[in-house]
Amino acid sequence: MIKIKIPGHGILELEHLVMDYNGTLALDGNLFKGLEEILNRLSDNIDLHVITADTFGEVVENLKNVISNLCIIGKDNQGNQKQEYVKKLDATKVCAIGNGANDAMMLKTAALGIALIQTEGASVNTLISADIVSTSIFDALGLLINPKRLVASLRE
Repeated sequence: MIKIKIPGHGILELEHLVMDYNGTLALDGNLFKGLEEILNRLSDNIDLHVITADTFGEVVENLKNVISNLCIIGKDNQGNQKQEYVKKLDATKVCAIGNGANDAMMLKTAALGIALIQTEGASVNTLISADIVSTSIFDALGLLINPKRLVASLRE
C-alpha cells in the first residue's frame, strides 16, 4: 500500500494501480522501453492492474514479465467497463492512469486519477476527470514512487 497525506485533500491509502494499456503504457501496442522494470519495482508496494481492449493484440506478450493483473475488456461500453473494474476493487483505494476518452470515468471514480498526454494525445474529458496530468508514464509512476511529488502538486 502507498499511504500519502495531502494537506487540504486528506489521506490516500492506495492499494491498487489501474492502468490503461495503449496510449498509456504502450504506443501502437508496444510497451514503452524501460517500463517493465519500473512496473515490477512499483508492484512491491501496490497491486498493478492493466485494463484494455487490446486493440493491437500485443498486451499478453508484452506484459508476460510484468507482475500485474490483466483484464481484457470488450469493444462496447469500454468506459463503463473500466469504471466498474475500479469500483469492484474499492475505488477509494485505487489510483487510475489513462489518456483516452474511455478512461475518463475510471479516473473520475478512482481516489486518484492521473491523465497522460503522450504521443497518442489525450481526451479533453479525461483531462477534466483527472486529479493530476502528466506528460509521461515514467513521470506519472514517479509520483507514486516518490509521493512527495504528489503532495507538491495536490496540496491546497
